[in-house]
Amino acid sequence: MKLKCRNLVSLAAVLTIALTVVGFAAEKQNDDQLLRVRETVWRSWFEGDTRTLEQLVPAGTIVMSGGEEPWKNQDDVIKEAVEFHAAGGKLIRLEFPRTEVQHFGDVAIIWSSYLVETEVGGKRKSSTGRVTEIFVRQHGRWTNPGWHTEKM
Repeated sequence: MKLKCRNLVSLAAVLTIALTVVGFAAEKQNDDQLLRVRETVWRSWFEGDTRTLEQLVPAGTIVMSGGEEPWKNQDDVIKEAVEFHAAGGKLIRLEFPRTEVQHFGDVAIIWSSYLVETEVGGKRKSSTGRVTEIFVRQHGRWTNPGWHTEKM
């Protein structure tokens, strides 16, 4: 009887550890997918890819940018992306030197520092800052309904 109990306790411990490892692996996989979507949002903006932006930046989006008084919405995001691209703007470099992700069910918050280098009219410009981005998973897909940027 004691041997049976010990075996059951050992089996329970092994299963608990295995399920925990599987849970961490699944969470990491979700972060990989989430971070790919985040990168797609940024790159789509610089490329003026309105179709992708409409899919990933939904109606009802709220955007706050440090140093800018008005808050923006989906229409503003798309309009500015089109204007940047129409002016010949190009993304030269995009990096996120530090990123932390928090999950709250189907909501994820990404906290990052960023470095962006662009070129417009032959002139290059670099900017760095911090961004807090909100992502929501609906119907198995991540969307980005809000963010706040702060230039450094």
